[in-house]
Amino acid sequence: MLKLTETTQTSESPDDTLTLPFEARQKSRQPATTQGGIQVGVFLPRGQTLKHGAVLTNGQGFKVRVNAAPEPVSVVKCADPLLFARACYHLGNRHVALQILPGELRFLTDHVLDQMLVGLGLTVEHETLPFEPEAGAYHSHGH
Repeated sequence: MLKLTETTQTSESPDDTLTLPFEARQKSRQPATTQGGIQVGVFLPRGQTLKHGAVLTNGQGFKVRVNAAPEPVSVVKCADPLLFARACYHLGNRHVALQILPGELRFLTDHVLDQMLVGLGLTVEHETLPFEPEAGAYHSHGH
């Protein structure tokens, strides 16, 4: 098993790709299989969330690019800034991982949350898309 122990910033092409859903990108230690069929073990510092496009390496120069896997998400589009803010507030108040885009919210599909938003006057659609939620205000950066 190939161990991937750090993230790196590089413009070089990766040697392979690893596609993971959001839940798996939150785990700092896990086995996985790359698109090329290589068995890898991810061993990163605890608490590190992998973002789409992150590059993992093993210290010997082998590079694996992380892709966010498409997964079932609820999508809410809203042109009204106040209603958009209310939706963000109510979802955030429930500690929901939330991807915020211009005029659009995405979260992992949950029928209870969908109904709450419909009750606020919003329309909820369901799609299968890569999910990249906000890191949060207290997310630490490696400065």
